[in-house]
Amino acid sequence: MGWFTRKKENISPASKKSDLPDGQWQKCEECGEIIHTKQLESNLWCCAKCNYHFRIGSDQYISFLFDAGSFRESNKKMRSGDPLQFVDTKKYSERITATIKKSGLNDAVKTGMGKIDGKKISFACMDFNFIGGSMGSVVGEKIARAIDAAYEEKIPMIIISQSGGARMMEGALSLMQLAKTSSRLARLAEAKLPFISILTDPTTGGVTASFAMLGDIIIAEPKALIGFAGPRVIKQTIGKDLPEGFQRSEFLLENGFIDFIVSRKEMKEKLSRLIEYLT
Repeated sequence: MGWFTRKKENISPASKKSDLPDGQWQKCEECGEIIHTKQLESNLWCCAKCNYHFRIGSDQYISFLFDAGSFRESNKKMRSGDPLQFVDTKKYSERITATIKKSGLNDAVKTGMGKIDGKKISFACMDFNFIGGSMGSVVGEKIARAIDAAYEEKIPMIIISQSGGARMMEGALSLMQLAKTSSRLARLAEAKLPFISILTDPTTGGVTASFAMLGDIIIAEPKALIGFAGPRVIKQTIGKDLPEGFQRSEFLLENGFIDFIVSRKEMKEKLSRLIEYLT
């Protein structure tokens, strides 16, 4: 019965904890490569082996898209109320407070103006770190104001989408943001001012159903999930298997829903050229 006993020295090496400090290494979800955080950051949060694009926040996008020191944030202090007194596993008001403290953001979008290769643009970038990038009243209002700023300054508008959709805790108020943002973009189009929409992983729900797919130019990052309902819901609804790569950037490009797939490392150069052409 010796197989039930193990010598202590045989298992002690495996039981030792790693000496690597927490948070200094990341694992690529695509190929499994272990990457040092500093190396990942220097490569714009893309895997050097397979080019998998890690999900990043608004601060990271601003850091590599804009000319150094040119970005100025607007409407920074706006934050959501709790008009419906919504409660699920916890009060919505408590969830908002906890998320602000954890993420350092006041809501799921950051807006402002900056320069890309000297060209001034109005900008909004959603952030999945804040309640899944969901679009509530504050998100809709901040994006609407950013579009208004583009209209008043006669400059291009760029929006980076990263969202699970409308924010259910605000009910119909969140759905009203679809019409608000879309109507502002219609006015921008009438003034012949360009709107470039950038879709990242994921872009779903009410965001896809409104401003995200209204761009004069629509760009997506590689292999981003883009759609209205999720693949699982669609499969259950139609009762059929979905095509390979369904709702990914490459599938949407092949079927004419987007104009370009652009790697993060080439994004600033691509935007600069597009702004020059469109203006």
